[in-house]
Amino acid sequence: MFAIVNIAGQQFKVAKDQELFVHRLSGNVGDKVEFSEVLMSGKDDNISLTSAVKVQAEILHHLKGDKVLIFKKKRRKGYQKLNGHRQYLTRIKINDIA
Repeated sequence: MFAIVNIAGQQFKVAKDQELFVHRLSGNVGDKVEFSEVLMSGKDDNISLTSAVKVQAEILHHLKGDKVLIFKKKRRKGYQKLNGHRQYLTRIKINDIA
């Protein structure tokens, strides 16, 4: 069984016992979270667009993602700018789709 769920503004296709990285969620490690904004669910070839499905997950740990470097340059002007960013992420495990 799978579900397409909206988590922190992004859509993910999730299945039971799957682990994934999402934008930082509020809560501590070990907390249970429930996502009720399910866009679609299905099992094999049976697809339903009902909103009665809920996805339950557990927060495994909080971390920072890989550094992304942004480099800006203008030719022949002597302008160079290097900037970096690390996104705050949360690793969750999908426990149940009910």
